[in-house]
Amino acid sequence: MQETTLSDLEVAEEMADAARAAILPVFRQANLGTSNKLTDGFDPVTVADRSAEQAMREVLAKHCPGDGIFGEEFGQTQGSSGRTWVLDPIDGTRGFISGTPTWGVLIALSNQDGPIMGIIDQPYIGERFVGSADTAHVTGPTGTMALKTRSTPSLDQAFLFTTFPEVGTLEERTGFEAVAQHVKLTRYGMDCYAYALLAAGQIDLVIEAGLNAYDIQAPIAVIEAAGGIVTDWQGGPAHQGGRVLAAANADLHAAALEILSTH
Repeated sequence: MQETTLSDLEVAEEMADAARAAILPVFRQANLGTSNKLTDGFDPVTVADRSAEQAMREVLAKHCPGDGIFGEEFGQTQGSSGRTWVLDPIDGTRGFISGTPTWGVLIALSNQDGPIMGIIDQPYIGERFVGSADTAHVTGPTGTMALKTRSTPSLDQAFLFTTFPEVGTLEERTGFEAVAQHVKLTRYGMDCYAYALLAAGQIDLVIEAGLNAYDIQAPIAVIEAAGGIVTDWQGGPAHQGGRVLAAANADLHAAALEILSTH
């Protein structure tokens, strides 16, 4: 099959559109087809997760057959190009099955060094956050606007978001709480929408743990394009998941990292 001449962003937008079409008819409906991935604990997956990832994979098969794919629901498909599309069809399935609009579709294009482009798409609200070397913007109900992170100078003025206590160990939660003691406002349970808000200049910090690569690669691309910083709790690369610190600027990142690095 011949690869098309669409740009990477156009392919990603087509995937996001396909995922929206698969997900929206199911959201807030009575029968979500929910099952649990875990025998000890609760990690839900719905029919919408699977159908959305399948729809995105079909777009890639048409336009980018040489690229690899790493998706939450269907695993890894090896490619020959050295590039990989990293997909989370519904990040925040707990929120999805609860009817909250804090979940999103995550799409990243990555090379061996990490993500080079990302999309955080919230289909129900109709917001799409895009980040790459060429653009940082959000398109939504009020039009298209540039993304730019905040310049908040200190932790005592910062807004901190997280998905704790749903994820992470007790020790990791203690690290998060150590930072939370110093900030102005803390909010919980926001899933990927927290990273979108950070890129949009609405909040300052997101601290999480226990993440997979498909949870964080798209947010990394969007936040970095908007001027923010994303690392692990030691200041190293975060694109493989684990413990993640996302900050609006270098000063906040350094202040939070000083606390987290001891945990």
